Amino acid sequence: MSAPRAVAPVPAVRLPRRRGVELALLALAVLITVYGYVDVGLAHHGTVPPNVAGYGGTLAALAVAAHLAVRRRARYADPLLLPIAVLLNGAGLVLIYRLDLQTPHDVAAPTQMVWSALGVALFVAVVLALRDHRALARYGYLSMTVALVLLVIPIGFPAINGARIWIRLGAFSIQPGEFAKVLLVVFFAAYLAAHTHALAYTGRRLVWKVQLPTGRVLGPILVVWGVSIGVLVLETDLGTSLLFFGLFVVMLYVATGRRGWIAVGLLLAAAGAVAVGRLEPHVHSRVENWLHPFASIAAGRGAGQLAQSLFAFGAGGLLGTGLGQGHSILIGFAAKSDFILATAGEELGLVGLSALFLLYALLVARGLRSGLAVRDPFGRLLAVGLAAILGLQVFVIAGGVTDLIPLTGMAMPFLAQGGSSVVTNWVIVALLIRLSDSARAPRPVRAEPGAGAPPGRPRAGRDAAA
Repeated sequence: MSAPRAVAPVPAVRLPRRRGVELALLALAVLITVYGYVDVGLAHHGTVPPNVAGYGGTLAALAVAAHLAVRRRARYADPLLLPIAVLLNGAGLVLIYRLDLQTPHDVAAPTQMVWSALGVALFVAVVLALRDHRALARYGYLSMTVALVLLVIPIGFPAINGARIWIRLGAFSIQPGEFAKVLLVVFFAAYLAAHTHALAYTGRRLVWKVQLPTGRVLGPILVVWGVSIGVLVLETDLGTSLLFFGLFVVMLYVATGRRGWIAVGLLLAAAGAVAVGRLEPHVHSRVENWLHPFASIAAGRGAGQLAQSLFAFGAGGLLGTGLGQGHSILIGFAAKSDFILATAGEELGLVGLSALFLLYALLVARGLRSGLAVRDPFGRLLAVGLAAILGLQVFVIAGGVTDLIPLTGMAMPFLAQGGSSVVTNWVIVALLIRLSDSARAPRPVRAEPGAGAPPGRPRAGRDAAA
């Protein structure tokens, strides 16, 4: 009787790296944004902007630096994530430059380019330094502590446009809440991954057919979520509050697999929205403006911001008026931030606006795909949480400027003016790059005992004859 054969490792199936595809898409993204920059200059001055070479060269250099970092440390990363981020960032720079031409006293595009460069630098640092995303799980409670501190700090600074969410020192300003949302995702992912089975446990207490886990397990995460939401309510930053609430519900549902959490989350969100909308004057005025966007026109006070936004979308029609040929600047002080989507809708039309939404949808979908493919619970929850941040933020902002939901005062990812926002978004993309590389990287698969060949291949002897 012959001795049993040793179990031999089967060569791993190597997925294509697609770095060449990524580089080609990056070149296309840079060319598209440079073309938009030139188009704006031609529409306003009839000539090509004199600094187009510097603009295009800087954007190309940032794209190449990010690509080289991915090629070196994340060779199997999703090839679409980085080009989409570069294209959205470039489109935002074009739209801000276009609005700068009508606000010579408030030029924001050069500053936004500096913030974009800082964001890409952090992207490169995260991709190069973070070898394994699972290392972040060890810093869950530290991330939670830092996030809460960042949320509390702006309370001591003066309110800007009705909200205490900024730290302003002279000409420099920063929004700590943008960084806190990524840290809270890390905490939620680490805590939920460590208590997945306990959270899915069916307890005795019932809330509308939803069986809750024990308070000892669910309590800490509810406390952290409640404190963060309470602080944001004090700061009247209801947009970020809604974002955190949606993020909490999505990650809890993914961790437990219980659909009842979605129903409970929707009910709590509706109750909280009604209460805050009636008690907080700043929010109440936004609700009234949402319900009656043209009331100021009927009262003889002229069109408000939301009404001007709706006019901009209507003027854009199917194909738009063309870059640099709209009038969205009439929206006022928030045209480059909260309402920058109205400029895209007016000058690019429904076709261009749909293309932007498809880019966002693709970015979120590829992030969720990475979460489905990654093998550890923490990585899965981290990828879902990061993708949910982008998806929820796009929905909240787009819904506000199109009068689908009340305005919340948030920045459109990559498009809107805001250094804190663009830097945070680049960190999110870097983490998704790392997660997608972990999901797609080859791993050796060991054959079953007694199997001398990979599955699907006939073995020699009797099996082959059969």
